[in-house]
Amino acid sequence: MSVFKPDPVQEDAAPRAAPSPLVLAGRWAAMAALSAALAGGLDAAGLPAAFLLGPMLAAAAMALSGRAVALPRAAHFAALGVVGCMVGEATPPTVLGDILDHWAVFLFGVGAVVGLAGGLGWLLARAQVLPGTTAVWGAWPGAASAMVILSDAHGADMRLVAVMQYLRVGLVAASAALIARFWVGAPEDAEAAAVDWFPALDLLGLAVTAAVVIASLAIGRIVRMPSALFLAPMAIAIALNASDLPTPALPPWLLAGAYAVAGWGIGLRFTRPILAHAARALPQLFIGIVALIGLCFGLGAVLAAVTGEDLLTAVLATSPGGMDSVAIIAASSDVDMPFVMAMQTARFLAVLFVGPWLARLIASWVPRA
Repeated sequence: MSVFKPDPVQEDAAPRAAPSPLVLAGRWAAMAALSAALAGGLDAAGLPAAFLLGPMLAAAAMALSGRAVALPRAAHFAALGVVGCMVGEATPPTVLGDILDHWAVFLFGVGAVVGLAGGLGWLLARAQVLPGTTAVWGAWPGAASAMVILSDAHGADMRLVAVMQYLRVGLVAASAALIARFWVGAPEDAEAAAVDWFPALDLLGLAVTAAVVIASLAIGRIVRMPSALFLAPMAIAIALNASDLPTPALPPWLLAGAYAVAGWGIGLRFTRPILAHAARALPQLFIGIVALIGLCFGLGAVLAAVTGEDLLTAVLATSPGGMDSVAIIAASSDVDMPFVMAMQTARFLAVLFVGPWLARLIASWVPRA
């Protein structure tokens, strides 16, 4: 069988000169201004996670126009740490016990989404859109950066996996926010509470936030697992909530900044070279991901009917990732945040531990010519 083989990446005959500091400063200013304009417009329209989606769209526009900037890894990792703290602050320490008490619900939710994603990977490989394990790794619902790195370690084409993973993250973030706003969100006439963007500084709480983020960066470096940069601060914040120790302070200005950096981290992935590398597969990937989102929405409706959770909570719980963007959307909506993140975390851990084996198994089912 002749599977999809991407064209080799063409290198420029002569390396391009690096942009001058003045040009880079102009690009950063343009991206920041466009991010603020888009985020403000989306927020005025009542769209949840506007401060994630606006910067994500702005960064993608800059990258696809050939004016991308290099987002410092430390800034992206720190933003993930702040989002992890936010999720941990909203998650009660009893979440593990809740999962164990309702293990059948979580087993169904996790297993069904993983099964749907694996089915999509098999179909893409069967139709020769992507090679076997590459198609499955691209479809896996989890932290996108972790899936890309793991796919390379297990012999898949990480460039094609990256295209599919970040296309999925972008589409999921946009669709989930639209569903939250226009389908099962707040009524049109609901008046949003005024946000105090700059409350009195809680210096101790901010110091705790900084300490948690720094500790998470160290943990991520030790375990060499990108998802630890999100999961570690979440776990630390939950533990602090269960103790008498000070907890992280997360003022609105800090959260908005973290959301913006997280959005830039997604949008800047969509560069012209990497999309050109997978151009022939993009229409099929787009259709497949939209179908997966639709099927997971139907699964969320079933979960809502079985558990009694509201529809938006169930839809976000079964949304096929990314975990950090779903967390931001959930925090911006009136949902059961602990249930959403418990389901998302349980599914990520399941994919982390059984994903490599399942990817090989599913790829072995693809008929060979």
